[in-house]
This record gives sequence, C-alpha cells and structure tokens, in this order.
Amino acid sequence: MFLKPTQIAPAVVSHLLQAAEAAARAIPPAFPLDATVAVNPFLGQTGEDLAHASARLARVAGVGLTRPRSELAAMVARGEIGDDDLAAALIASPSPVKPRDLAWLKARLGAEGPAPEALPTVAALAAHATGTDWPAIIARSFGLWAAGYFDRGQALWTPRPGHGAFAAWREWATHDLTPEIAGLTGFSAHVAEAPDTADRAILRAADRLGLTADAAETAFHRLLVDLGGWPQHARWLLWQAELAGGSDATLTDMLAIRLVWEEALLAHCPAVTSDWKATVAAHAAPLVPSADQTIDAILQEAAERAHQRSLSGLLSGPAERAGRPALQAAFCIDVRSEVLRRALEAQDGGIETLGFAGFFGLPVAHRPEGTDEVQAHLPALLNPAMISTSHGDDAAEASARIAARAARAWGRFRQAAVSSFAFVEAAGPAYGAKLIRDALGLGPAGLAPGPLPRFEVALTAVQKAQTAVAVLRAMSLTEGHARLVLLVGHGAQVTNNPHESAYHCGACCGQTGEVSARLLAALLNDPETRAGLPALGLALAEDTLFVAGLHDTVTDHVTLYRDAPAPGHADDLARAEAWLTAAAHASRAERAVRLPGSTGGSLVKRAADWAEVRPEWGLAGCAAFIAAPRGATAGRDLQGRAFLHSYDWTADDGFATLELIITAPVVVASWISLQYYGSTVAPRAFGGGNKLIHNVVGGIGVLEGNGGLLRPGLPWQTVHDGERPAHPALRLSVMLEAPTEAITDILRKHAGVRQLFDNGWLHLFALENGVVAARYRTGLEWEGVSAAVGLAA
Repeated sequence: MFLKPTQIAPAVVSHLLQAAEAAARAIPPAFPLDATVAVNPFLGQTGEDLAHASARLARVAGVGLTRPRSELAAMVARGEIGDDDLAAALIASPSPVKPRDLAWLKARLGAEGPAPEALPTVAALAAHATGTDWPAIIARSFGLWAAGYFDRGQALWTPRPGHGAFAAWREWATHDLTPEIAGLTGFSAHVAEAPDTADRAILRAADRLGLTADAAETAFHRLLVDLGGWPQHARWLLWQAELAGGSDATLTDMLAIRLVWEEALLAHCPAVTSDWKATVAAHAAPLVPSADQTIDAILQEAAERAHQRSLSGLLSGPAERAGRPALQAAFCIDVRSEVLRRALEAQDGGIETLGFAGFFGLPVAHRPEGTDEVQAHLPALLNPAMISTSHGDDAAEASARIAARAARAWGRFRQAAVSSFAFVEAAGPAYGAKLIRDALGLGPAGLAPGPLPRFEVALTAVQKAQTAVAVLRAMSLTEGHARLVLLVGHGAQVTNNPHESAYHCGACCGQTGEVSARLLAALLNDPETRAGLPALGLALAEDTLFVAGLHDTVTDHVTLYRDAPAPGHADDLARAEAWLTAAAHASRAERAVRLPGSTGGSLVKRAADWAEVRPEWGLAGCAAFIAAPRGATAGRDLQGRAFLHSYDWTADDGFATLELIITAPVVVASWISLQYYGSTVAPRAFGGGNKLIHNVVGGIGVLEGNGGLLRPGLPWQTVHDGERPAHPALRLSVMLEAPTEAITDILRKHAGVRQLFDNGWLHLFALENGVVAARYRTGLEWEGVSAAVGLAA
C-alpha cells in the first residue's frame, strides 16, 4: 500500500531525507570547462567493492563496471592473462557466490552475462504505456532551464537571479507550456501548487510515489542519474562550498524537481501503477552482486594482476649514479612526462630527471593579468594558501583589465541576436582572413608565455626559506644538485577544443604548470631564500641555477623561461635546450605510433588543427603510480603509462613526505585513472559523448547536439581510436618504495584513502631496493612477494 500523508512518521521523514542526502553523495562532481579536473566517477561508491558497485550502478544507471567479458576472454586466449592471474584473482575475491575453482571460472569465459538494465522511472513506464517519449521531454525541458540557470556568461537570456534552484525552476516551469503541449495536462498548475521547499517536495513525492525508506536511496539515485551531467555540476557546487566551509543545496533541489515530474506522470498515467509498485519493491531489495557481476569483477582483477606481473618484471633494482649530474630536470608526475623524461635521459648519462606533482608544492591561486578572477593552481583536494598575480605596473595592469573587459563586451556583441548581423557586415572580411589562417595552420604556434608571476603578498625572508625547504624535501631534492636544475610544468596547445583544460595539469586544477614552475624557480634563486636555508638544515651550491620550463604535451616542445639574467649559465642553458630538442624528436616518434594517422612530424600540426579530435592521447593508458628513487625505473620503457614520483624514504624523517604522497598525488592519480576507466567501461553514464556534435553550454560543459543533458567525463574520441579502446581499463597499481609499517600507519590515519585500497579501487605494493616486496590486502594486512606479483601464494 502507498503511504498516506498522515502516516509519514518523524522517523520515516528522517530516513527519506537521509536517503536523499546519500543519493546526492553518490553523484561525482564535474568541474567546469575552464578548470577541468579529472574526477573519480565512483567517488560515491568507494565504500563498496567493484562487484557491489556494479550491482548498484546496474540498478540506477544500467551500466556495467568492467571490461566486456569477451575482451577479457580474448586476453586469456592470447596468454596475456595466465592461469596464475585467474587463480590469484579467484582466491582474492571475498564473494560467497564466486566460482568454486579455476576450471569453473574458465568455463564461464565464453558466456557473456546479461546486459545491465536500469530500473525504470515513472517517466520510462509512462513512455512505454503512452508512446510519448517522456524521458526525452524531461531531458530537453530540464536542460533548457539548467543551461540558463547555471550560465556563467555565455547565455544572452537567463532566469531571474536571486533564487535557489528549486524556487527558480518552479517560477520557470509554471510558464513552460512544453509538457502540456506534449500531453501532460495541468503540469504548470501542478508545479505551482508544489511545496515551497525542496525537502517538502521530496517528502510529498515520496508519499505519492509510495517510496519506502528501504527503496528511496537507489530510487533517488536513479532519478539524479537520469538528469545526466547536471547533477554532477551541482555536486561540484557542493564540493566547492564545502572546501570553503559552507554548503550548497542545489543537488537536493534537482532531486525535488525530478520527483515533481514523477508524481505528475504517475497521476497522468495511472495504468503504470502496478509496474511502478514492482519497481519500488525492486529498489527496496538488498544490493547483492549477481554471479555474473562477481565473475566479471574477478576477471577484471585477473587482467590487473597480469599487468602488475608485467610491470614488476621491469623493476629490477636501483641503478647507481656517480658524480654531479650534468643536468637535473623535475617534471610533473603526469604519465605523458614519462616518455619525454626517458628520451631526455638517453641524451647523456649525466642527465637526471625527477617527478613531482606539477604545482610544485606551492598552494597558489593565481590572478592573471587583465582580470580580477582568481584561478586555482593546485590539486582540487586542497585550498590555496597563497595568492600570486602577473607581474606588471599599475598602469599596465589597469590597461590589461580594460582590454579584457572590452574583449568580453565585443564577444557578446558578436553573438547577440541582432548585432551579430552588424558584426558580419563590419568584420566579415578581416574575420574571414583569420579563419583561413587558422584553417591552414598559420596561426600562432606554441603556448604563449604569460607575464612573470609574483606573490601578491611578498614573503618574508623566513617564509621564503621555510617554503623552499618544504618543497625541496617533498621533491627529495635536498642534495647533489646540478649547476642547472629545470622545473618543468606542462600544458597542451590545442585548437577549437572545449576540453582544452583537461589536457593541462591536473595538479594545477586544469591550468598549465607555468605559473607554479616560474614562482618556484624565482623563490629558489632568491638570495634571501638561499641565505636562510642552512639554518633549516639544507644548502644549495652557489652555482646552482633553477630555471622554469613548460612542456607542451602535444608537440613535446619545452619552453625555458629565462626570467633572470644568468650569463654564467649560458653554456649550460644552450646545452640543455639542445638536449630537450633531441628528446622531443625522439618522444614524438614514439608517441606517433599510438595516434591514428600520425607521424612524428605531424604531431606539431595537430596542435594547430581546429578539426583535430585527437591532438594527443592525454593520459589514456595510465595504469601505475610509482613513488621511488628514479633509479628504480630509469632506463625502463614504461610506455607512458606510469605516474612517476621521486621519493627517497631514507631521507623522509617521520614519513611526512610519504603521507603527503599517499593522501594527495596518489588520490589525484586515482581520480585520473578512474575517470579514464569509467569513461571507457561505462561511457553512457560517465563519458562525454561524441566530440563531433558537442556544443558548449553556459561555459560549464558540453551537450550533444543543441539541447538536452550535460555530458560529463571524457569524450569517446579521448579513449577510443575508432576501432578499439585506446585506454585499457585497469584500476591503478600504486607502488611505494617505503617500509610497509610506515604505509600501514598512514592508512590507519586516513580512513578515506584506506577505503580506496581496502575495496580494490586501487592496488597497493611496497617496493624494496627497487623491486616488488609485498602486496597490500584488505584490513591493513600485507602478503609476501609471490602473491605481490599476481601469483597465487
């Protein structure tokens, strides 16, 4: 029986609102286009293992969370996944319904499980009963409202400001005749008489829809997923608010909006009542993985163990270095840096490269020249503690701001409904010339350097030294410095690509690493900094010069910023630039093999081609995170698939740096890895769709076509080459050169990070002298080396 209003007891109200909160927390955030950050799409499911998350997302989104069984079976047939990998994965599975032995598991390889199917919404049931595509109507109507409500300066007409999302939608929906034209008579009146708050609307709808406390959480989750990427944008608003110590109710408002539609459609189409009651009962059933979901999770684990076995074979122990390096170059840990680092080291035996997160340890928000807006240049997990700005005198800064405002005004004039015609008449010939130049690839080449950044509030001499020591220790760069040390951030030159910031530095919140690298180089070269280092237990040679650089990951060109005169290092710089040029040539030749239709020479042209959907592969293929001295991986071809973080645990007093690595870079890398994973195995729920039909909406994200739902995640062309996936979907293998006791202590302190490993979203290994020594197991336990490399113990 459905609940009557008078029967909603306080305990039920509490349970329903808690279910709404849980459903909201199950949605991952989607960052806007100007600062795209890779996000773990399973952020709300990290408390479950893969099989249980598969059961949940099959119910609410109709997607599977593993590679297709046929793909994994083909890997077994080719010998890429061995019997030892299958046996180890089978033993490791905690499921009570797993196959009883290896033979039974292998017998199931040829039997693909049923395709997952989401439980229907009332809108879907009504569509089947009436022949009217109500889910499409809702998507179109909601998307039109949301595009205006969340607009960040792109739209010319937007809803009246000053309301929360639910109130704003109610005002808009009472004047939208689209639902009534489609046949939903009285919808405007239904919206007008809806409760005035989201919480009350949720409770009324739960009553009218007969949603019990047991059914509500996944039913609510199902409705939020039904709105595509818009709830993910709302989850980002909540994420940002909570970072600042506040909160945001937009996501709950969206749930209320979607529920208002559901109760209206149930009243409009009572014939679906019986089917809807069965759906509610299915939502109330416990989430238990099926036998097929369990088997697929085991096979996915076996594929990951096969990769781990292969990877461990490349780590054959540390390589000794003697003497002062001819050059040191610190790159971002980004997997794209691995190819260039290896190519650079091959130029001379005295070259040493390091890996560190591309914000270089500076928690900076930057105010670019010409704007009052502040951009985060640090991982999305952190709050900035410093503000920097572009260098320039007050008059120049004021002029730049005026120019920026004028450009924005001109852009709106160019797009407006009436003045756009005048724009074509006045600017058409000149603009046509620009289009021709761009089409022929004759436009500006390379990433244009910005003005020299500086801290907005100058640091004291003590603060400079303290900051420098903290960064150098975190980088494991405390001794043996070369005469020339490069600090190389990264960015990507792409053209006509709304996802441009996704190619930039994830550790810099979707910006390039230029600002961070130049700030740190200036800080480390500062005489006041140098003078304060010895008192803090660290010293730099007088002839050591730090120079910032920027690696363009599309072309592999590295720009060095000669921000301060250094006549004594002219020869060092000339030699470094020659090495970087040769390394870029070798790196392009290696990367071109993977990109369809490319050669080493054509990669440079891709950067300026405004029709190019694959300027580079980004981080596709990422599969491992290794924190160890470079000697553990130097000379090994890791195929651009590993995040490489330099770390020496013997110099890490108290393991503070190890704790930072595990709680920040490892988590950021997991977000990247799992975004690629989710966009590959479940593109309908977590992928960005087809680049060829994308339209930018609100400055926030993209739509496919001219309306509908926001598409979050990575476009299909980013993870697929047209014939097969370009990203082998594997959960990240994290390898740390550190004592297991120290790693365990850190996981014990950080429950959220431990959850990622305990539930298998990440794999964890301890290295000893550059080789795998132990594998982490659930519950702060470790197993020995035979099991660590994917073999049965």
